[in-house]
Amino acid sequence: MSRKSKEDSKSRAERLQAILRLIREHPISRQEELQTYLNEEGYNVTQATISRDIRELCLVKAATDDGYRYVSSHSDRYDPKVQERFETIFRESVLQADFAGHIVMVKCYAGMANAACQVFDSMQWKNVLGSLSGDDTFLVVARSERDAKNICAELERYIVRK
Repeated sequence: MSRKSKEDSKSRAERLQAILRLIREHPISRQEELQTYLNEEGYNVTQATISRDIRELCLVKAATDDGYRYVSSHSDRYDPKVQERFETIFRESVLQADFAGHIVMVKCYAGMANAACQVFDSMQWKNVLGSLSGDDTFLVVARSERDAKNICAELERYIVRK
């Protein structure tokens, strides 16, 4: 490998790490915003380079309370294996979900609440303060009633009616 190639790959690796840091620190929703932040940090990049970097890093746009922003799809929330495990365990364990105030109640088959609660926690839900599991029920404490309603609606997608 030539000296130039080594320097390019080093700065490229540093740039990719900088991108991951920047999307954690700032609500970046457009490639142009990311390019501006990178330019401010001394990386002279084009929009085409940013586009390639986004693909390589598997960045996705996720909805937040403040609108859409880039996030790493490598977080557990977007890991296909974690998602598949969540869906499988949830479909086999959960009977219903409902909410009152900012509490979500998830009713499970006897002995299945711990497993369902664990996979729920692995998904790193936004606006969840915590969860508590029993034998056939687990509770989720959300930040607000609106958050509880949204979580409950999302969970309903995974419940199989028999």
